[in-house]
Amino acid sequence: MKYLLATCFAFLLLNTGFSQTYEGKQKHIDRILENIAQFSEYVMAGDSENIGAAYTDDAKIFPNNTDIIAGRAKITNYWKPSGEASVSYHKIIPSEIKIIGKEAYDYGYYEGKTLLADGKEISWRGKYVIIWKRVDGDWKIYLDIWNGIKD
Repeated sequence: MKYLLATCFAFLLLNTGFSQTYEGKQKHIDRILENIAQFSEYVMAGDSENIGAAYTDDAKIFPNNTDIIAGRAKITNYWKPSGEASVSYHKIIPSEIKIIGKEAYDYGYYEGKTLLADGKEISWRGKYVIIWKRVDGDWKIYLDIWNGIKD
C-alpha cells in the first residue's frame, strides 16, 4: 500500500509541471493544436509562405528585442530563412488554450534548435502568448508574442 501511495504522489508531482488546461469545444481545441503542430513543421522546413498564411491579414508579431511587425506580408518576410542557419527542431508546448467566441488565447513554452552553417547546433527555449481569431472556419494567429528564457 505504501508503494502505491508513493507512486501516486510521485505521479502527481511529476505532472504538475506539465499540466495543460483547455477550455472550449473540443473540435476547436483540436484545430488550434493541429495549427500549432503545423506551424512548427513550417518553421523547420523554412516555409515562410505557409508560416505567413498561419496569420490573419491584420496580424501583429512581437519578436524578442524588435519592434512590432504588422501585416501578413511583413510577417512572411520576417520568417524568411537567412540561408546562414536553419531550424532543425521546433516545438510549441501550450499550457492553456481558452476559446471565447470567435477568438481564443493560448500561452505556454517553445523550444528549438538552430543548425548553423558550420554544423554547430544551438538549443533555445522561451515563452509565448498567442491570440487566435476564427477566420473562414479556421483558426489564424492575430497576435503573437514570444521571448527567450536564459538557461
